Amino acid sequence: MKTTSLFGLLLLAITSLAWSAPGPSRLYADYFGGKIARVSADGAVDWEFPAKKPGNCIQLPNGNVLFCDIEGPKEVTPEKTIVWQYRPKAPGLCHFFELLPNGDVLIAETMLSRLVEIGRDGRVKKEIPVPSNPAKINSHQFRGVRKTADGHYWLCMMEESKIVELSSEGAVLREFPMPGHPCEALRLPDGHLLVTMYGPARVAEFDEQLRVVWEIAQNELPGNPLRIPFGVERLPNGNTLVCNSLHSFMGKQPQAFEVTPDKRVVWELTDHARFKNVSYIHTVTAPQTP
Repeated sequence: MKTTSLFGLLLLAITSLAWSAPGPSRLYADYFGGKIARVSADGAVDWEFPAKKPGNCIQLPNGNVLFCDIEGPKEVTPEKTIVWQYRPKAPGLCHFFELLPNGDVLIAETMLSRLVEIGRDGRVKKEIPVPSNPAKINSHQFRGVRKTADGHYWLCMMEESKIVELSSEGAVLREFPMPGHPCEALRLPDGHLLVTMYGPARVAEFDEQLRVVWEIAQNELPGNPLRIPFGVERLPNGNTLVCNSLHSFMGKQPQAFEVTPDKRVVWELTDHARFKNVSYIHTVTAPQTP
């Protein structure tokens, strides 16, 4: 009896240490919650800032936070002072940005049908018109946009159910019809394309011949059915972090999850008291190993 009790106490202690070990610090874009918030390794919200339907966010090396909401990208200090911002002319809306290596900011201006690169003086340094004809909802024109090392642009034309690759001058090089509405397309180091989409909801990895090499179907993960998957990241450990925009399912299931290549969920975000609809997560610090 004593041996069993001691073993039980030891097992309980080890388990408690594993679950209470500090995780990573993460920055959340809460689309319907109207804010950007950072959650520290111990689970406390240690910084937040109001935002109107934010799409994505990152924390810069100097501690400032750069994010994009429908009014445009903004850079905010830890003391919550806006030190840089850009606002598109009406009726333009922004949903996603990318910080370029030279410090400029790339955005796709929905309703205005163009890509722009913005300097830190707030001026548009480059403009690329994008032929686009959304059939139904103009505000669903564009979502994720990325610029690759070769100077090309990968743009999710959400309403038109396709991803386009544009040259550095804006010429259409390739079009990739999608079986849904693409939200983000992340080009991986091996040339594969990791895409989130809805209608039906799906996360899929395509090779360079557009063959599916890995995917998560809408109802494949128990407890984490896909609603409108938006932000996605392929982590250094090979896992995939998916932000599951819930919309009408808010409060009913996890808002994000990390899944292994063999589709085991190893972490999920279920924090309905503090967050409504998480569209993007930026991992600020690496997690510690228990």
